[in-house]
Amino acid sequence: MDPILEAQRLLTRRQLFAQGATGIGAVALASLVDETSANRSSQPAAPAKSAGGLPELPHFAPRAKNVIYLFQNGAPTHVDLFDYKPRLAELHGTPVPMSYLQNKRFSTMTGDPTGKKMLAPLEPFARHGESGAWASELIPYTAAISDDLCYIKSMYTEAVNHSPAISFFLSGAEMPGRPTMGAWLTYGLGTETRDLPGFVVMTSISKGSTCGQIFYDYYWESGFLPSRFQGVQFRGAKDPVLYLSNPDGMSREVRRALLDDLARLNQINLERLGDPEIETRIAQYEMGYRMQASVPELTDLSQEPKHVIDMYGPQAREPGTYAYNCLMARRLVERGVRFVQIMHAGWDQHSSLTTELYTQCSDTDQPSAALVKDLKQRGLLDDTLVIWGGEFGRTPFLQGDMSNRPRWGRDHHPYAFTLWMAGGGAKPGLSYGSSDDLGINVAENPVHVHDFQATVMHLLGIDHERLTYFFQGRHFRLTDVHGHVVEDLVS
Repeated sequence: MDPILEAQRLLTRRQLFAQGATGIGAVALASLVDETSANRSSQPAAPAKSAGGLPELPHFAPRAKNVIYLFQNGAPTHVDLFDYKPRLAELHGTPVPMSYLQNKRFSTMTGDPTGKKMLAPLEPFARHGESGAWASELIPYTAAISDDLCYIKSMYTEAVNHSPAISFFLSGAEMPGRPTMGAWLTYGLGTETRDLPGFVVMTSISKGSTCGQIFYDYYWESGFLPSRFQGVQFRGAKDPVLYLSNPDGMSREVRRALLDDLARLNQINLERLGDPEIETRIAQYEMGYRMQASVPELTDLSQEPKHVIDMYGPQAREPGTYAYNCLMARRLVERGVRFVQIMHAGWDQHSSLTTELYTQCSDTDQPSAALVKDLKQRGLLDDTLVIWGGEFGRTPFLQGDMSNRPRWGRDHHPYAFTLWMAGGGAKPGLSYGSSDDLGINVAENPVHVHDFQATVMHLLGIDHERLTYFFQGRHFRLTDVHGHVVEDLVS
């Protein structure tokens, strides 16, 4: 059979539409392979000018270049940590006023909230810094850097269960399948490093936690974007990245020769089929080769000053802990990684508020504050945006029996909660918006999830309405068809 006709017969619809970009991709891949083959150095390159990304981005001068998202899976309790409500103590043990809960939907664990008892904050609050921000005694390290933080105390969302709510924050949709924020940003802005992925993910959970939170891969997926923009998970183990090490008996030179031959074979397939995923495969093989040198250097803490490691807390040398991941996040952005997503589970305290909330704060408070201080001391905070927050808040009323304090808990609460940002153009020393006197509903300056996403993208020099991707007949974006930039949060 004529080979041209055979190729046409095998061509899929997706490949047909992708063919137009093959010529440019082939040139870029040839350059990539030649450059990698020529550069055999094991030393990682310093952050350089952005590679990849769209030519029209950024749309305007960015305030931030990198993002570290400290995502607190399970939803921290805003009324016990950040949102001081004296009236909760006054009404402690009395039924929740139903006038605050009209048409409100809660999880099946609460169901009908009628008769639920109000629960006072577990620990006292105090004002901190020149900004006078309120913070609980549970988070003394975060409280101490309040003047560097931009609190949003009027967040609200639409989902009442964890996975949809997390997906909503990270991808703009409750159902899995959309690109996540890190994928959008590396697609649009590219990366400043050749030796590490542009989007890195690390996970942790407090030891002994009974809060069952699962880290689904779709929390860092690329969705319909090319798969090279998917987050790369670094594990808390001896080998942070699976299958990165060479098998016994294979030298680095043999690996290089094998990859060169494999790239040529993949290039033949790319030219024949025009499938962009083949282009991704070649690029990721090359990335894996470079990471064989860059990842050991990244995770070698021998050159870190002791006082810096100590600042992150006693778990900072223990791979897989939140403290270690926060230190790694600083080292990653220092080396040019665009988006670092740290996910820490265990905040889902339905019946463990009086025990595990203390553990969570102990494990996360010091490292979170240390990360902000460390970035600031190194001059990196100006163009690194740090975000701390969960998928929703917790109810100001009790879940459980008031007479059984060891089993006190709070249920999911999407109607008003708090997150904070630092650096990267976010206005420091600001407490924006407010909830009502019971912390149940937003009272002033509401900020929807899509508004928050639009603001983050604005800080990175992106007009959220213009960064789109055509898929299944329409242009998609992170904020869907919603969202506006909250200018008051911008420094």
